[in-house]
Amino acid sequence: MNLPNKLTVFRIFLIPIFILLLVIPSLGTINFLGAPATSVNQVIAGLVFIVASLTDLLDGKIARARKLVTNFGKFADPLADKLLVMTALIFLVQFGKASAWMISIIVIRELAVTGLRLLIVENNGQVMAAAYPGKIKTTTQMIAIILFYFNNAFFNPMGVPMAEIMLWIALFFTVYSGLDYFIQNRSVFSDGFK
Repeated sequence: MNLPNKLTVFRIFLIPIFILLLVIPSLGTINFLGAPATSVNQVIAGLVFIVASLTDLLDGKIARARKLVTNFGKFADPLADKLLVMTALIFLVQFGKASAWMISIIVIRELAVTGLRLLIVENNGQVMAAAYPGKIKTTTQMIAIILFYFNNAFFNPMGVPMAEIMLWIALFFTVYSGLDYFIQNRSVFSDGFK
């Protein structure tokens, strides 16, 4: 297994740790970087999320630079992203920090695109790599999540709710990139319209 794939597997391994931090009894509260008091568990989970997100950045860059792109990586990397991001978003709903309807749209899109990826592999044996709008979607989702877990501690001039703004931007790119994937790969469904 090459280094990029090891980083992807490591990211998947961090997800249960992230969950555990959010379900164990509270370790107390902290005023992190001047933000309103937030749970120590959420801040530590946010740090784990950052580490996991950085592995997402690194694995793709290393794979492309060293020509180590594999079908496993093209499949597991976006899957690891989805598992990590959906887990973090679902906990945001549990904590009352994000609207369930927004998170539902994001989760539905992720599942639909995952299904599309499987159909494409079944039809032509190729794994659909992430397109640029999908990469923007993932980045904005991750930034929104980090801001939420740190209780808007960063990039918060004059009390602007940056986590909420980033989540709206992420929602836009979630819908846009999902539609883009389906439009670009509509031929997969051609047999259903004969």
